[in-house]
Amino acid sequence: MKDDTPQRDRIDSPCVQICVVHPDARLCTGCLRTIDEITAWSRMSPEARRAVMAELPSRAGQLKKRRGGRAGRISR
Repeated sequence: MKDDTPQRDRIDSPCVQICVVHPDARLCTGCLRTIDEITAWSRMSPEARRAVMAELPSRAGQLKKRRGGRAGRISR
């Protein structure tokens, strides 16, 4: 059965539903956006969103690995 319900234009987003802000880097640990970028996302132009998305991979290095948990126990 085909759904004929009108659909709103969907805005591409890097959100992965892991919304935790890193306390030092001030980036979401899930999508790597800043709080300001997340807040403004729906109002940004497609070009501005693409520019942010192109920059996200380079931000991953700003998040330091946790020292606790399994990784901390393995490295001992």
